[in-house]
Amino acid sequence: MLQIQSRARAVCDSKREMAKPATPKQSLPAKTSGEAFNFLGYGACALAGTLWGTGFYWGRLALNEMNVEHMVLYRFLFACVGMAPVLLGRRARLTSRETRTLLLAAFFGIPVQFLLQFNGLALTTVSHASLMVGSMPVLLAASAVLFAGERLDGLSWLALCGSTIGAAMVVLGGSNATTGSERPSLAGDLLVIASLITALVWILLSKKLMETHSPPVVTAYTIYSGTAMLVICVCGASFLAKLAHRNLEPVPFAHVSGTAWGALAISGLLCTATTTLLWNWGIHHVPASRAGVFLSIEPALGSILGVELLGEKLGSFAWFGGALILIGAIVLTTREHAPPIVLE
Repeated sequence: MLQIQSRARAVCDSKREMAKPATPKQSLPAKTSGEAFNFLGYGACALAGTLWGTGFYWGRLALNEMNVEHMVLYRFLFACVGMAPVLLGRRARLTSRETRTLLLAAFFGIPVQFLLQFNGLALTTVSHASLMVGSMPVLLAASAVLFAGERLDGLSWLALCGSTIGAAMVVLGGSNATTGSERPSLAGDLLVIASLITALVWILLSKKLMETHSPPVVTAYTIYSGTAMLVICVCGASFLAKLAHRNLEPVPFAHVSGTAWGALAISGLLCTATTTLLWNWGIHHVPASRAGVFLSIEPALGSILGVELLGEKLGSFAWFGGALILIGAIVLTTREHAPPIVLE
């Protein structure tokens, strides 16, 4: 009898709780907070894409006075200076598996990606190298669907394809661009595309690490680890050259102009440290497949810089392609995204 009474009392209590009117004020902050983080996440990715769009221009200024290896090394030494407050202010305890993931992301994301990318830039023009990055959004979206379980609807895929077609039109519009004796080359373009494939590994591995660690910590650890790998690569190449009795180019320092040092500082502090922080924070709060469309800003802005500052030429195809890129960004950032697929 007591058990029956207690059960009846529990049922009555539950009915009273269900009958209570819902308080919308309790649900609004969570929704508003989520929308705010989505907005800021997209904004962070957009700003990162904008700053990345200037990277080839600053790199070209530095390459006028040094080789690719030293230029990339100096760039990341400046980036380490910019990331020092983050590294000193935060600590992370990584498991052995997370450490391996971090080192793998740093290897593909810094020495491999940037040495390939700027060796490609040395063989082609700023506009062409920038425009090759237009293939990145589709590569990122496809990899996010295949490896991260993200899903895209038909209109989202159409927006991504439109953005990529727009980037291709920009490429066609800039295919005849020249800067003095510099001309586009197939080898340079292919090296830049190869660097994008390695960048996918960095992006997806970093996103996995950020599931358990904050984006600034992952960014700082990745940049410092990758810079250490760069030092090993550059010093190792010099050591092998000495063993082979080859003439070595002196380490560029004293004869480097203020313009080149300024370009290196901007590349390291803004185009590397700041952009990586913004990008990692952004994709921590929004799907990587949608954030990838902001990488289309890089080819558009890079081509504009080539035209305005380096005297390169772009046709009407290029300007129309830029409009397609912006339309794709608006469509992807204003639509609700499907949740990732969870495999039981």
